[in-house]
Amino acid sequence: MEIYDVVKKLVGEIEPVGETYTDNARFENLKVMTDLVEKLLTDIADVATYEKDRHEYSRKRAGEFADKFLRSVGISE
Repeated sequence: MEIYDVVKKLVGEIEPVGETYTDNARFENLKVMTDLVEKLLTDIADVATYEKDRHEYSRKRAGEFADKFLRSVGISE
């Protein structure tokens, strides 16, 4: 089982189906999921910001990778 599958199972479904009771529960799940994504993106952005210009190879590599990822999803320029 992948981390993605574990998170989806823990959070629950987020896609609305057009039934109020179900959609209210899924909306709460959506809020949990977006909060998680915001925290993960902040962590990745911190690596990009503070590590990409480092001199140590492993830190620079991580920072550049994080920066490239953020650019690929349109979060950074």
